[in-house]
Amino acid sequence: MALQLSDFKLVKHFIFDIDGVLTNGSLIIQNDGSMLRTMNIKDGYAMQLAIKKGFSISIISGGAGEGLEKRFAGLGISDVHLGVIDKKDKLLELVASYHLDVETTLYCGDDMPDREVMQMVFLPCCPADACTDIKTVSKYISPIKGGEGCVRDVIEKVLKLNRMWQ
Repeated sequence: MALQLSDFKLVKHFIFDIDGVLTNGSLIIQNDGSMLRTMNIKDGYAMQLAIKKGFSISIISGGAGEGLEKRFAGLGISDVHLGVIDKKDKLLELVASYHLDVETTLYCGDDMPDREVMQMVFLPCCPADACTDIKTVSKYISPIKGGEGCVRDVIEKVLKLNRMWQ
């Protein structure tokens, strides 16, 4: 079934991957082995606004780092799962623990570890530069690349259709 713009109005819960979605997928590796990522401030604005408007946001990522935890805490996102090996298992855990309804869930991912979980949710999305296999399972491909505002794009669509964007 083709995506309808009204499908965005049905979303109640957002799940985002980090690397390649909230970041551009690049890492700066320092001499001590620590890694630096950059995130788009407009994505952050949209995420904190969605939370203020009553939406829930989860992060499921294979990546990890104290800086990520601090960033998400600063945005009001407490449901953060880092270092996840099997994203499908983590989604099933969220469904069981929080009675999460996959029929009102948007998941935005960009690469093969996201594929299986994207096939389980109502609205699988990806950034413009996602891998081909992810684009084929996505109902919506943002015209914006990962780390450049694709998260803002999907959240803004949901909030505007629900007359909550400000």
